[in-house]
Amino acid sequence: MSYKVLTPEEAAAIIENGENIGLSGFTAAGTPKAVTRALAQKAQAEHEAGRPFKVNLFTGASTNSHADGALAQADAIDSRTPYQSSPDLRKNLNSGKARYYDMHLSHISMYMRYGHVPSVKTAIVEVAEITDDGEMTLTTGAGNTPTYCELAERIIVEVNNYHPKELKGMHDLMLPLDPPDRQPIPLTAPAERIGSTTWKVDPAKVVGIVYTNEPNGVAPFKPSDPITDKIGENVAKFLEEELTAGRIPASFLPLQSGVGNIANAVLGALGRNKKIPSFQMYTEVIQDSVISLMKEGRCTFAAGCSLTVSDEKLAEMYQDLDFYKSKVILRPQEYSNNPEIVRRLGLICINTAIEVDLFGQVNSTHFFGKQMMNGIGGSGDFARNGYLTIFTCPSTAKGGAISSIVPMVSHHDHTEHDVDIIVTEYGVADLRGKCPRDRAEELITKCVHPDYQEKLRQYLALTPQGHTPHCLAKAYEMHTKFMETGDMRNADFSA
Repeated sequence: MSYKVLTPEEAAAIIENGENIGLSGFTAAGTPKAVTRALAQKAQAEHEAGRPFKVNLFTGASTNSHADGALAQADAIDSRTPYQSSPDLRKNLNSGKARYYDMHLSHISMYMRYGHVPSVKTAIVEVAEITDDGEMTLTTGAGNTPTYCELAERIIVEVNNYHPKELKGMHDLMLPLDPPDRQPIPLTAPAERIGSTTWKVDPAKVVGIVYTNEPNGVAPFKPSDPITDKIGENVAKFLEEELTAGRIPASFLPLQSGVGNIANAVLGALGRNKKIPSFQMYTEVIQDSVISLMKEGRCTFAAGCSLTVSDEKLAEMYQDLDFYKSKVILRPQEYSNNPEIVRRLGLICINTAIEVDLFGQVNSTHFFGKQMMNGIGGSGDFARNGYLTIFTCPSTAKGGAISSIVPMVSHHDHTEHDVDIIVTEYGVADLRGKCPRDRAEELITKCVHPDYQEKLRQYLALTPQGHTPHCLAKAYEMHTKFMETGDMRNADFSA
């Protein structure tokens, strides 16, 4: 079968106002670029002509400036799920110009098949190659591509020649059966394979292909700083001590790591600490630091959902692709984030918090309870089910005017039941097996910035009775004082 070749503008012309669109990829890795840019241009032209034009966008996770960024700037997104990290889209979400359904990343694909969320009409998929019989070699992100392709009425394919066809073999693609026919996932180690290296679609559903040749556009993370370095060292030292105490097997356990500068610093510290054995990863996002650790022999294998590495690092990988193909597997997020596998493999899960309260509850998503940052992503998938759940954050923000550890988080994403360890640059708070009052003292002593230690003890003293010593009248005193005065240190916990 010979596919119709389209320009990006011709592909965008197919999509209608109000349509549900599913994008391949996970983060900027594997996300379509040309068609989404053209769709933003179409929306802008429609708006200038006085006609409405918005779409409902379903993805794997965040995308890039070519998708979320361009579409948000054109006010072309009506609703969005399951995750985003675009500054332009964030403005629209927080101003009410776009709606956002923040979801656990392992849920979206199965929820769509169940009918809990609307199905997509059009899937836009980036591939390195598509054969005449519909066999697609994906690029650097798996995301929810199999489900979107199966459910969509039509598929637009971006063949991105920047990515070599030799990526075939790096993916492990599959779809589970839905209840009551679902079977156990036969995966007992990160490097095992249970699916297909390519994804097959009905060629009749492919309405056209668009040729592109451009990298993912992933910039390197900022260099680590003394605070992120110290957080990384604290995590590595803690895991070393857990190994010595026998609470982690001598062979170690697979790691899951979140995204960002702290995550890179943590992985770097683990790589430098030779008392920690070489390790494998079972995670969502494979970042630059993982690739460096592979070259050093410290990370022996990484299973994830996407290769979210900088363009420079990806070009380096493509120069030695055979080496990395033997050490990397990319799976759909319904598998990379699956609670069954997380629990079975005994993952050590390390993610980042915006704020933590005195009893171990974590806010991953909102500033001051109402301003969305990015979303919960996969942190909940891993936190609830990990062998050991660690959240990291600097002790303060805004030059010390904000404490990251507060009496009560302004938005709850992870309850105290799902959080084992909190790490800041000051130390490690081990919350396992501790009652609320003991948790609070552990956090104050080990993790809180000195400017806030006495203030938080004053808060606890307000409620001498009760299992969890919250004072509802003062629980958000630090937040409100920051909004009033610009500094949480002005909070008053006098009786």
